[in-house]
Amino acid sequence: MKPSHYVTLPQAREILREMGLDLTERQMKRAAEPNAHGKRKLPFFLDPIDRRLKIDKDTLVGIYHQRQHEAEQQWLSE
Repeated sequence: MKPSHYVTLPQAREILREMGLDLTERQMKRAAEPNAHGKRKLPFFLDPIDRRLKIDKDTLVGIYHQRQHEAEQQWLSE
């Protein structure tokens, strides 16, 4: 099993930028903020030690690859 590699909000933004997704700081903050039901757009969590929002790098990248795959499958089925 591969160990988790947790990244902070600014690091996550940089990872997405390297993938060609240039998001603003505000867009990233909105993705990490819980909505009225307490659910975040991306699965960030509050680190219990340093109290910063973090996400697993592989999870973040996987979400974007999954959405791309779903879009391609939908396009092919039309």
